[in-house]
Amino acid sequence: MSRRADVQRQSDAREKRYTISEEIRRVLGLHARLVVDVAELGTKDDLFKLGMTSHASVSVMLALEDAFGVEFPEHMLRRSTFESISSIENAIVELLKTVPGD
Repeated sequence: MSRRADVQRQSDAREKRYTISEEIRRVLGLHARLVVDVAELGTKDDLFKLGMTSHASVSVMLALEDAFGVEFPEHMLRRSTFESISSIENAIVELLKTVPGD
């Protein structure tokens, strides 16, 4: 995806006033295949215990990369990174600090 498309998508998210947590929940709702509604999730709930498979976590990761215009480096490709909304948000915040021009 081009840098221009990344910037546009991030701008669109800002215009819609999505918070990082809301966008993570949106992505989880579309890709995680959880047995509970994402609206009912606590920020520390274990997503794998709630039905997310390793295959679904890859879909979640790719969708998060698209949503936030970031790329998860190899050292973050661990179950613990995608275990909860809180852990995902921490990773996204860290990655957003490295996005040029933001």
